[in-house]
Amino acid sequence: MKKTHVVAVTMGDPAGIGPEIIVKSLSSPHLLTSPVVVIGDRRIMERACEICGVELSIHTVQMSGQGMKEIVPAPGVLYLLDLNNVDLRSFKSGVVSAECGRAAYEYIEKSVELALNRHVDAVATAPISKESIKAAGIDHIGHTEMFASLTGTLDPLTMFEVKGMRVFFLTRHVPLRQACVLVTEERILDYVPRCTMALRRLGISDGTMAIAGLNPHSGEHGLFGDEEMRAIVPAVKKLQDAGYDVVGPVPADSVFSQTLRGRYNSVLSLYHDQGHIACKTLDFDRTVAITNGMPILRTSVDHGTAFDIAGTGAASEVSMIEAILAAEKYSKYFAG
Repeated sequence: MKKTHVVAVTMGDPAGIGPEIIVKSLSSPHLLTSPVVVIGDRRIMERACEICGVELSIHTVQMSGQGMKEIVPAPGVLYLLDLNNVDLRSFKSGVVSAECGRAAYEYIEKSVELALNRHVDAVATAPISKESIKAAGIDHIGHTEMFASLTGTLDPLTMFEVKGMRVFFLTRHVPLRQACVLVTEERILDYVPRCTMALRRLGISDGTMAIAGLNPHSGEHGLFGDEEMRAIVPAVKKLQDAGYDVVGPVPADSVFSQTLRGRYNSVLSLYHDQGHIACKTLDFDRTVAITNGMPILRTSVDHGTAFDIAGTGAASEVSMIEAILAAEKYSKYFAG
């Protein structure tokens, strides 16, 4: 009997667009056969259905992992694990709130618990507010750091995927000045093997990884900075000698285009915006974030809570759909 891979979808910040893009996604024909359970608050999800004009029958599943057996994809049905943790008397859309920050974190906690116990096969996350998380007194800056802490992972890998282009990040949420300092031979020697292993775990074993350059024209052999000559070139030589299919530095103004055309299977971007700009310019709505290197699989939308349009029903669900489909696609490899 073919195994059904269940994807848990966290509701995100209740005051953001997460609930709305989730109900829109689950009413889309693209997800009619996808086994999905939403972890959130029933009243917020009902409100999102009203705002978006979506007709979904909400079926509450049991709090235990056994409840996942109830999930049989059907048109017009939303399966919900209801944590009942939002007080509608004080709730407001589009507003930073400690209560909503705490609620969003609790959805993540529950999703990790279910995934670690193999009751679900992957997690797709709707956006959270860093300000609300901070207001709630939670000592994590974002999703990646939360999942790292909850799964006991020292340094998870972030990978973006859009239109077949995959981008890893050597650094994430640090100032640009600090990111430049973190471009070291030692860090690259650590990241490339882990990125390679992450790709293999997702079923991708062929192709060459490219390391993006940091400076214009990859430094022109030291004319515009020495990071390439000092860190990237010696690291690549050692990695190639060890059998890794990796090249670099490849100038950042061309490496993404070349990857999109199939020359490379992935890019190691050196800092946050270098890879984000490339992916989101290519297709903002269809860029999906995948957190690798953890004992569980997590995908995410590539945008924020959009407080300015929360509660209007105007938010696009495309990235949420793509995140769920990616979680479903890769879960069969990850589970193996």
